[in-house]
Amino acid sequence: MAGYKTRVVGAANTLEHRVYIEDANGKIVSPFHDIPLYANPEKTILNMVVEIPRWTNAKLEICKEEPFNPIKQDVKKGKLRYVRNCFPHHGYIWNYGAFPQTWEDPTQVHPETKAAGDNDPIDVLEIGEHVATVGQVKQVKVLGTMALLDEGETDWKVIAIDVNDPLASKLNDIEDVEKHLPGLLRATNEWFRIYKIPDGKPENNFAFSGEAKNRKYATDVVNETAEAWHKLITKAIPNKAAQYDISTVNTNVPDSPYRVNTDDASYKALPTESRQAAAPIDASVDKWFFISGQPNL
Repeated sequence: MAGYKTRVVGAANTLEHRVYIEDANGKIVSPFHDIPLYANPEKTILNMVVEIPRWTNAKLEICKEEPFNPIKQDVKKGKLRYVRNCFPHHGYIWNYGAFPQTWEDPTQVHPETKAAGDNDPIDVLEIGEHVATVGQVKQVKVLGTMALLDEGETDWKVIAIDVNDPLASKLNDIEDVEKHLPGLLRATNEWFRIYKIPDGKPENNFAFSGEAKNRKYATDVVNETAEAWHKLITKAIPNKAAQYDISTVNTNVPDSPYRVNTDDASYKALPTESRQAAAPIDASVDKWFFISGQPNL
């Protein structure tokens, strides 16, 4: 985990649950702002923060709004959110997470997708064989990307693999994924297309007719979102709470006016470790949905 570990608060599957990231010295850092995007000087290996381990259903995400951006479960109308099992998929079919120090600017329309960014760090699908843990920091290499159009916003899904995975040496671009993991790209497209249908929503759409773009294209997208994040964290773009609703507090970004130290009140207010056994999940989360183009309610 490159020296990172987790500080867990409360029980998983509860509204109070939070997973903070600590560095090797036990200092809490923001997985949005403090962890470097690149893990090597050549910028060929990137740090990925795992939000959701493969085969699980809880919709966990880096919380943009809270100081130091802990990972928490998404909530809608006061209820914890879970993705449904759409046959033959169970939960998320990859280790799902985000690249730190990236931001999809909601004021900028991408020239090819014709849609603005979704105001989040860029999403990453890690396709290696190891099932990750919440808050794990993986070192990955980029293979390609898909562009989901989610409620009128561009929501990039970068496909990557852990550099320590047994297949990593054989996967260097998007065409290698189909060669060595046949069917995964098709399953990925299907998963994002149908996963909201059990909740009564329509199919999702993709830019580029669902085509996965290659490594170079994906790398350019990552670099663009890294530049946007740098403008945000250095106040080149004013962080208007009403517009972005992002906590930009950080401890490691040298040129950021939002940087604080461990004596700051916001840092001292952070909770201590208090992990508890996971709360039970409602049995309905395990239901399997057989999708045929219409909501199966």
